[in-house]
Amino acid sequence: MSQSHSPFGAWIRPMTARNTGEEHRSATMLELFFDLCFVAAVAQASAAFEHELAEGHIGHGVLGYAMVFFAIWWAWMNFTWFASAYDTDDVPYRLLTLVQIAGALVMAAGAAEALQHEDFTVITWGYVVMRLAMVTQWLRAARSDPERRRSCVRYAVGILIVQVGWVARLALPEDWGLPTFAVLVLAEIAVPAWAESAAMTTWHPHHIAERYGLFTLIVLGETMTAATAAVRTALDEETALGDIATLVVGGVLTVFALWWLYFSQNAPQRLTGLKAALLWGYGHYLVFASAAAVGAGLAVNVAHSTGHGHLSDRAAAATFTVPVAVFITLVWLLHHRAEELRSRNDLIHPVAVLAVLAMTFIPVPVLATGLLASALVATTLAVAATGARRSPRAT
Repeated sequence: MSQSHSPFGAWIRPMTARNTGEEHRSATMLELFFDLCFVAAVAQASAAFEHELAEGHIGHGVLGYAMVFFAIWWAWMNFTWFASAYDTDDVPYRLLTLVQIAGALVMAAGAAEALQHEDFTVITWGYVVMRLAMVTQWLRAARSDPERRRSCVRYAVGILIVQVGWVARLALPEDWGLPTFAVLVLAEIAVPAWAESAAMTTWHPHHIAERYGLFTLIVLGETMTAATAAVRTALDEETALGDIATLVVGGVLTVFALWWLYFSQNAPQRLTGLKAALLWGYGHYLVFASAAAVGAGLAVNVAHSTGHGHLSDRAAAATFTVPVAVFITLVWLLHHRAEELRSRNDLIHPVAVLAVLAMTFIPVPVLATGLLASALVATTLAVAATGARRSPRAT
């Protein structure tokens, strides 16, 4: 049965599993609030990444961004899948979710220090606060859902053990930072596979697809905000609009095209089992990270065009073209199965990705990338229309 929701929340409800076939399952206002607060952490990570790129610290910036964004994405993703299966909308559930939001804000405050100066103290504590709140949620679910109690307990125990590892990592020598980070990341991503193998939780495919889509929208919106701020800064420094017009047009076309490509897919039909769900859910790490990086790359190119920064023309162009290519690649891969890749039309996206990367070496890379991405949208629409005309009509 579907879960009834009061605008004020019930005092307490048993945390029983939601129905996977529940109709009209959509994101709640609390989930939307959660996402909007999380975007503060995305914005801080993106801004710090932009600073590192502009200063010419590409390797350091990419590594730091990958590490910080993992914490943001993983904490968001774990709440999202849990809520899809066990959202009771009672007072304890709301309070624990608000605790996680507070942890997200702490993470946002520590994102720049972690990325730029490798000081993970603040972001680690914010992350651990969020994850310990999830332990409490899973224990509640274990108590109320005997059919999946073993899975819920595995989640709670697994998450708790890894959090001890994150806290202990803060006391280790600096040289141990990267290896221990990698080990703990592997432990984190292993927990869901281990827990779900006991009994799959009742996440809702349409709800999950909507939640991921909404976060993609928010990240793309943050990309536009970062780019707008960069343009505003350039204009405040008396840069003529004509000098950055190709960057503005190319950036807008690119983001519009990325939105179109992502939402032209039917995501729920891919979420058919545990393996597909894990691949689809984990693969969005690069979708979200690349989408946010597009904004940072565009801002770097705007600054570069006004004489700021320490990058060569090609390096500056690559900060934009590479994340665009990653986004297109991952969206394509996540929405197609290997057995479907049998026709010439399946080469459209790989060719487009190679073409985008080639734009790194031309004089107007951002504009050319925007035009290419727009052409990819037009081509996929034409192919879909042709396929629809050739398919037999339902009688």
